[in-house]
Amino acid sequence: MRMVDLIEKKRDGSALTNEEIRFFINEYTKGEIPDYQVSALLMAIYFQDMNDQERADLTLAMVESEDQIHLTEIEGIKVDKHSTGGVGDTTTLVLGPLVAACGVPVAKMSGRGLGHTGGTIDKLEAIEGFHVELTTEQFTKQVNEFKLAVIGQSGNLTPADKKLYALRDVTGTVNSIPLIASSIMSKKIAAGADAIVLDVKTGEGAFMKTVEDSRALAKAMVQIGNNVGRQTMAIISDMSQPLGFAIGNALEVKEAIDTLRGKGPADLTELCLVLGSQMVVVGGKAENLDEARKMLLEVIENGKALEVFKDFIQAQGGNPAVVDQPELLPQAAFTFEVPSKESGYVSFIEADEVGTAAMLLGAGRATKESEIDLAVGIVLHKKVGDSVEAGESLATIHANTENIQQVLEILYKHIEFSAEPVTPPNLIEEIITE
Repeated sequence: MRMVDLIEKKRDGSALTNEEIRFFINEYTKGEIPDYQVSALLMAIYFQDMNDQERADLTLAMVESEDQIHLTEIEGIKVDKHSTGGVGDTTTLVLGPLVAACGVPVAKMSGRGLGHTGGTIDKLEAIEGFHVELTTEQFTKQVNEFKLAVIGQSGNLTPADKKLYALRDVTGTVNSIPLIASSIMSKKIAAGADAIVLDVKTGEGAFMKTVEDSRALAKAMVQIGNNVGRQTMAIISDMSQPLGFAIGNALEVKEAIDTLRGKGPADLTELCLVLGSQMVVVGGKAENLDEARKMLLEVIENGKALEVFKDFIQAQGGNPAVVDQPELLPQAAFTFEVPSKESGYVSFIEADEVGTAAMLLGAGRATKESEIDLAVGIVLHKKVGDSVEAGESLATIHANTENIQQVLEILYKHIEFSAEPVTPPNLIEEIITE
């Protein structure tokens, strides 16, 4: 089999066979096929797309390229959740305990963040003593006992995906639906999930800026999951403004605790209830989404979700007292209010730019080597549609420096107002099950 034949075949719009896809993934992972040939194939895929079978074959070939996590020792249906990310996306910290409290095992691998704020792993490390390295035995035992464990990603999970992603990044082929979908799904399947719930963001602060593109990606991932025997559901949710109020690691942990108490921001709470309902259904603990939602509301009200969060923190070496005393989380040296310069209604909060402001404070990584400051960030006080008076605070900046001029400029420039009332954006655009 020759790589040039595969390139020509895909260039001319024909479908690749399972054998051809496996050949290209295995040989490329081993270093036997040069980057320039794979680049040509990626560009052909970008222009000619892939059918459902090709997408499923590509995903499984990447899964089988190296390590897979086998979670067979964990009792029940293991459910994983993936979000395409965004600003203030604290959902994992809320969903894990919430769903675990309903009896669904959540065995989760998360990454560190590159960009506006830290990833889930960075956020959890804001809790004193919390460690994200567990052996397979410890991981299994913890999920069986508390129904929840979150660890850092294994270095050798889907090496084919790592190589391909790096190449896509420099060849203008990142925005290809089959390539994005197989990349995300290969990691989820390799991590051992039986069922997968996806949160595909749409809007200014998301990877996919339009609902149409988000829908195409969500459908592609759901079809791949279902085609390879993993029950998969997706929602499309809004990321035109930050999710919740907090942007920053310790600040988001505090917001997650508030949400598990039933006192969190309305949008974060609702999103977690919608995603959590799907997880409880695919996890086999409820017949339908309505029943699942009632179960989730019950574990918030009776405090069970919060108890699971405490047990989970303690099991992974962290101090569970932070749940009742959030002031034990890292605190910034300075806080500054951002007073509104006008009265009216908030019409637009550009998620990406607010995220950039948080990163400038030190809440995220500009490069892989950047150190994160876990204490800093921004807490918004207003969302799109809220009324505001001149002089009223739009946000609080938590900083370890008094030099915040640049951050202030970004916030003032990217929070916009209208004299007329504004309708908030739809939080949930669509639910996709096939």
